[in-house]
Amino acid sequence: MQTSDLRIALFSGNYNYVRDGANQALNQLVGYLLRQGASVRVYSPTVAKPAFAPTGDLVSVPSVAFPSRSEYRMPLFLSRAVRRDLEAFNPNIVHISSPDRVARKAVKWAQKRHLPVLCSVHTRFETYLRYYNMSFMEPILVAWIRRLYRKCDALVAPSESFAQVLRQQRMNYDIDIWSRGVDRDIFDPSQRDMEWRRGLAIADNTPVIGFLGRLVMEKGLDVFSDAIDQLRRRKVPHQVMVIGDGPARPWFETRIPDAKFVGFQVGSDLGRAVASMDMFFNPSVTEAFGNVTLESMASGLPVVAAKATGSQSLVEDKVSGRLITPGAINQFTDALQAYCVDEDLRTKHGAAGEQRSLDYSWDAINQTMADTYLRLIRQNAARAVASR
Repeated sequence: MQTSDLRIALFSGNYNYVRDGANQALNQLVGYLLRQGASVRVYSPTVAKPAFAPTGDLVSVPSVAFPSRSEYRMPLFLSRAVRRDLEAFNPNIVHISSPDRVARKAVKWAQKRHLPVLCSVHTRFETYLRYYNMSFMEPILVAWIRRLYRKCDALVAPSESFAQVLRQQRMNYDIDIWSRGVDRDIFDPSQRDMEWRRGLAIADNTPVIGFLGRLVMEKGLDVFSDAIDQLRRRKVPHQVMVIGDGPARPWFETRIPDAKFVGFQVGSDLGRAVASMDMFFNPSVTEAFGNVTLESMASGLPVVAAKATGSQSLVEDKVSGRLITPGAINQFTDALQAYCVDEDLRTKHGAAGEQRSLDYSWDAINQTMADTYLRLIRQNAARAVASR
């Protein structure tokens, strides 16, 4: 069996209606698989005006908006139409990518047909509760997720550090790595544009501290703004640039009134904006990998990040950036100050980060996923023969 023989039913809670690192990775994967001759059918909630066009065939599953986050959809169930579509597609493996109700139904559907199931884990969902004063429920959520993940034949995590967390949580005994790639045509130091910066009224000699991502509290916006406050009190010259948008933007604009908010950027505009920063600040602890960290490194920026699962596998402390204890405001501020006042240090650590980013090729990374699918299908067939 080879990649072109694969027939993958992929279930996503958000394939393309809100842009994020997880669904961009899934779309990259589907594009690669289709180019290799595989067949892929995607099942996900849909909206009238999605953030971007889906890669491959997308089938809409019934969903409702989340009560407090209406931009996101909650998958509800496998409708008769979806089940008929699944039967007609006749997959030889099922891939789920979020621990929602529909994913659980998909696993049950696959098990009844003796099909292998792979789960890609993109986010530390349990950590989100900390940003909504519900951290006491983390053990309950971990147990609820574990019940699903244990029913899968294997999990894939985007980094070894996150895979280790999953092992410690006893989520599964078969955990592989599906890393992330970076588009070198978009993210490269050559995209730096000083004229564009001047258009934002940023002086050439002012170091720019960048934020890149969706503006939601679980991205560590409180820690980011507290560190910037300290930097301001220390009278360290700097300028904050925020790339992205989201429901917490009004709060963030109030907390950092002097920042340059440039909104969502895509393609070459995004590459230009990132490369035009001088350092990247990522205090979030929720990412399983940290696509934005890798993209900033590829753009030649030193990174100041929380010592958490996402960035820990990418950033080498005191070589390509700084890894700081989550929530340690003074330490974050010290690291930012060092880069603000020392251009040579910025350049040295940024170059090291760019060199590290060269290890991440999308095609090679996505072939490892294809190989994992094939392995699970072979193992499933061997079990079937052994049980006769």
